[in-house]
Amino acid sequence: MSNQNASLYQSAKKIWRTVVKEDPGRPHELELQFELHKRLLHLFQPGTYYYYVFNIFKAELEFVSPGIITVLGYTPEEMNILRLLDILHPQDKPYFLEFERRITEFFSKLPFEKIPKYKMQYDLRMKAKDGRYIRLLHQAVQIDYDEKNYYRTLDIDTDITHIKPEGTPCFSIIGLDGEPSYFNINTGVDLSPSADPFTPKEREVLKLVISCCSSKEIAEALFISLHTVNAHRKNILRKAQARTPQELIRKAFEAGWV
Repeated sequence: MSNQNASLYQSAKKIWRTVVKEDPGRPHELELQFELHKRLLHLFQPGTYYYYVFNIFKAELEFVSPGIITVLGYTPEEMNILRLLDILHPQDKPYFLEFERRITEFFSKLPFEKIPKYKMQYDLRMKAKDGRYIRLLHQAVQIDYDEKNYYRTLDIDTDITHIKPEGTPCFSIIGLDGEPSYFNINTGVDLSPSADPFTPKEREVLKLVISCCSSKEIAEALFISLHTVNAHRKNILRKAQARTPQELIRKAFEAGWV
């Protein structure tokens, strides 16, 4: 590991330690929570993906899914936190540290009962084993925590290179169950809730549009009529000021709406 990456790891570890003060040795019903949150994040997967459990105290990966072979070409056994940091695009490493700092700051101030009502996400470029850079949408939720500490997160990295081949990394904190969201957060600026242009139902439709579902598939998934789906799609395009589904998808990722 290079001196630069060693410094990146130590800086990240220092950030993570601000929200955990003791070793999360017990599983804390981890298996049940893992399955619950895995299903939650499966609602939005616009491409191939892998997931892992991150132990915040130890700053290491406890489990990596086989999907990483398809996305990055590495086996689960080959992947650890040091390699993840090593294959980060050099230009994206400062973004990574700042995003992680803002995330830990946000969750450290969050009331205990609201912890499960937020997920965070940002996009970064990772170097695959064959040398190509892949843009990944990184999504994470807390799955093991108590009133004093955060112990583990469930993280999902999805290949969105086909959707956002270039551009500046975007960072958002998404509120669930009616909680406010913070879209496309500017680093160095105090957090304030963003105006959400979409209704809850429109947001569900938007996620399925980005997942390349047809209107018929969306209607079946959400138990609504085809006419209602088409009405939602028209409203979404209008609010996003997009002319085509392709332009809508691009804008959604640039604005951090999903």
